[in-house]
Amino acid sequence: MTSNVQSAEVTAPKLLINGEVVTTARRREVINPATGDAFTAVPDATPADLDNAVAAARRAFTGWSKTSLQGRQMAVQRMVAVIRENLDELSLLVTLEQGKPLAKARGEIESGLRYCEAYAQMQIPVEVVRDDATERTEIRRAPLGVVGAITAWNYPILLALWKIAPGLVAGNTIIVKPSPLTPVATMRLAELLHDVFPVGVFQVVSGGDDIGPALTSHRGINKISFTGSVATGKAIMASAAGTLKRLTLELGGNDAGIVLDDADPASIAADLYWGGLSNCGQVCAGLKRLYVPKRLADQVSDALAAVAATVRVGNGLEDGVDMGPIQNEAQLNRVNSLVESSLARGAREIFRGEAPSGPGYFHPVTLVRADDESLPIVEQEQFGPVLPIIAYDDLDDAIARANASDLGLGASVWSPDEARAIDVAERLEAGSVWVNQHPAMSPDTPFGGVKQSGLGVESSLHGLLAYTDITVLRIKH
Repeated sequence: MTSNVQSAEVTAPKLLINGEVVTTARRREVINPATGDAFTAVPDATPADLDNAVAAARRAFTGWSKTSLQGRQMAVQRMVAVIRENLDELSLLVTLEQGKPLAKARGEIESGLRYCEAYAQMQIPVEVVRDDATERTEIRRAPLGVVGAITAWNYPILLALWKIAPGLVAGNTIIVKPSPLTPVATMRLAELLHDVFPVGVFQVVSGGDDIGPALTSHRGINKISFTGSVATGKAIMASAAGTLKRLTLELGGNDAGIVLDDADPASIAADLYWGGLSNCGQVCAGLKRLYVPKRLADQVSDALAAVAATVRVGNGLEDGVDMGPIQNEAQLNRVNSLVESSLARGAREIFRGEAPSGPGYFHPVTLVRADDESLPIVEQEQFGPVLPIIAYDDLDDAIARANASDLGLGASVWSPDEARAIDVAERLEAGSVWVNQHPAMSPDTPFGGVKQSGLGVESSLHGLLAYTDITVLRIKH
């Protein structure tokens, strides 16, 4: 399978707007991060193409919003079935453009489908506030209109499905703009779903630096749902202000994990490792700062290094690979800079794994003792296969240091004493706090951040209702 898959040619996906193929003068090469070479090129939409997509979405909204909730959910279920029928192809495209191992790419899509299935079963409640002899008052939910969904390059299909399913179930039409680094699988998704939804209900518009601002400021867009960096989230918030768009922003995290002094390093090492370095460390809610009691620091470091030594880094299309490359060269350079500058300032490297030499954006798994809070590798979100281990003497001080970040997406506490762990968890400033795991997400649980990690939540009924406005119906008898 390996050699045939790697040599397979990929047909570039088409740009579909208003149900028709659009020819563009501009094309964008898409790089395979495992090789550093382009494997295909995709059409690059212009602002005029975006205008046409928005017009089509607004026309489609009239009929789609009036379709029954059950009808919209049945369409989402058909979407799930089509994606499952094409799972192998989509998984391959995700691996080629994102870099993760093929089995992980398949797992990403299957996870997204579970969320879609959950949304296809959720009911949108009508709350009766009053129903007496004089008046009936109801709180209802109405779709917003056209949703602009902007996804990130670390989980291109999962993040798209997280937005497509609730947006459509709520009665909106949706335009997805994938990252220009990973547009291929998402554009192919639009081709596969061409006949599932009415024309204009779901569209994908690929493009570069000019399409994002055009989308977020567009007068025909009613909501932006974005996953990505804090800096871009702030720019989107400013751009959307002119039309008071509704916003869901899932931004960065520099998640802290605190190991308590009664923890068993050997029993938690694997969960700590994958909590921090799953998807090559490119997880917004991944564990990025590990606080460990000083007396356990060497034991935890050794246990983590033992796990890291078993991880094979390589091309995600090869059998037996556990971790792929960093997705793009700029991020690879950033991770290298964070590590090198931290080592120069006193951090100590305690493990460096092996990574393929030659082409591709590979970085070895790296564990660092970094007890100085001001070191770049601690202060900044790494978003790569690097984990700093920070020793502490006083638990209260560790909690204060964990909370000192401007970010607050996730956090975790590790201890066999659940009551004690919960007491610490309640003091951590994060949208999600986990005990003896990191991260853990499910379709029935909201996910979002506090502080500068974002606005609003995704997933669960709370995430679904974020695609609606409250309307009040008051009937005088």
